[in-house]
Amino acid sequence: MNVQPPAAAPQLTLYRNGSVYSAADPFATAMLVEGDTVAWVGSEHAATSLQDARMTVVDLQGALITPGFVDGHAHVTETGAALSSLNLSTASSLAELLELVAKAANGTEGLISGYGWDESSWPERRVPTAAELDAASGFRPVYLARTDVHCAAVSGTLAAALKLAEHDGWDDGFVVRSAHTAARTASRSLDLAQRSRYQQAALKHAAGHGIVAVTEMAAPHLSPVEDLRQLMGLEGSLGDTPLPQILPYWGQLVQTEAELADATAPFEGRLIGLAGDLNMDGSLGARTAALRAPYTDAPDTSGTLYLSGEQAGRHLELVTRAGLQGGFHVIGDAGLDTVLAGLRIAAEAVGEDRIRAAHHRMEHLELADDGAVAELVRFGAVASMQPGFDSAWGGPGGLYEQRLGERSGAMNRYASLLSAGVMVALGSDSPVIPMTPWSAVRAAVSHSNPAERISARAAFIGHTRAGWRAAGAGNFMLGQLAPGAPASYAVWEVEELMVQTPEAKGAAWSTDPRAGTPLLPALDTGHEPRCLLTVHDGVELYRAVGF
Repeated sequence: MNVQPPAAAPQLTLYRNGSVYSAADPFATAMLVEGDTVAWVGSEHAATSLQDARMTVVDLQGALITPGFVDGHAHVTETGAALSSLNLSTASSLAELLELVAKAANGTEGLISGYGWDESSWPERRVPTAAELDAASGFRPVYLARTDVHCAAVSGTLAAALKLAEHDGWDDGFVVRSAHTAARTASRSLDLAQRSRYQQAALKHAAGHGIVAVTEMAAPHLSPVEDLRQLMGLEGSLGDTPLPQILPYWGQLVQTEAELADATAPFEGRLIGLAGDLNMDGSLGARTAALRAPYTDAPDTSGTLYLSGEQAGRHLELVTRAGLQGGFHVIGDAGLDTVLAGLRIAAEAVGEDRIRAAHHRMEHLELADDGAVAELVRFGAVASMQPGFDSAWGGPGGLYEQRLGERSGAMNRYASLLSAGVMVALGSDSPVIPMTPWSAVRAAVSHSNPAERISARAAFIGHTRAGWRAAGAGNFMLGQLAPGAPASYAVWEVEELMVQTPEAKGAAWSTDPRAGTPLLPALDTGHEPRCLLTVHDGVELYRAVGF
């Protein structure tokens, strides 16, 4: 007889003497984890009775445990590349950017790759020319992605090598549309080993910020199929270190069943959707977001529509029938009009109930009026948004106001969408905005338009539980800390805990525990909560030195 040895008992870890963010017990100070599951949350007094010799006991020393964050929209390989590229986000002028390029040219060989510049805040208010980048770099090839990563500045040397002047979207070193696609593709000519290094760096960075899952928005114009396959564990290797979970999307348009089969086949049935950065339009920074009316600072253009309503509708019909999510990168109001036209076409083909059940995704959704919001509710759409955008570009004199004038007050309508019943999931669009989830929560609380501010609790749910639900996760306990929930959490060193609600002209903060609402870190202290530990499904992803 072949007798199997008894299975090892799951490890028991009891966290005590802190705070636990749990709707199951708003006053919880302790949590017991059994293997990959939260077994119990409760009070310090109860923990004393519960503790026994089987348990590893962790003294939190006042630290906070929360559900782990989900980044609702990111680009992992691009994030890793940005972490090792020339950081231009600190450049406060064109002259400073050129100086940074010149310094980089003295210390490296080959392509100078940079990211994060934003001319909207510079005194010159213009982008560098190809000749200026040639002079600064000593005629080296230069590719500098703008902060929105939908456009870039390139040197004349690189432009000549790639014949970028023959592409649509070339303007004396500033590239958008197909010219930018060609430049970005050349700058990201990486083998799987290089991609693995970038991916590991990005995912370790995410884990260090309490992120347990990253929604990867891959697309053919951004990276090859092999890049996403490797992230999904289908090709190559990311090493043996535990990393945050990947929620995979592939932004490829399909118009026939054969195209659908071809697009999904490489991902072996594990793709969540043909959605994400499937571009309906471009970006406001590049003036390619599609608007109903011309740009305030460029009256000769209203942006660019990349797809028609009929194309969007056929795509949504096909993915709905296949049981996949669809969706689009959509920023401008004319872009959203076209997506909504596609939803109506798809609903006529497969029925409105099936469209609602699919919860198709709208990525970014920066400009939506009340009528559009009502249609998003009607069709059960998900709004995947980035609060860091408003923090970076909202407010008087910011990029939004430069591009849109008075229309800028209607950007990023978190409160309006949530109050109407739209599911809102939050993320970074990294490397556009850094993977710093508490900054995103603070940005949503402090929206430049007071009418669109939301509570810290609503923003926190949008960056945790809603991220799982937006990706169709079947376990509705994900993103919570309660008995029976997956052990996916982060531990934080915090200065103070509070309950925060939005007010018309600011925010109301309370430390009164009688509110019965789980406490979150005070985000107005000038110090971000520091991640001490990140765990997903019971597996440690990150531990700070000394914890």
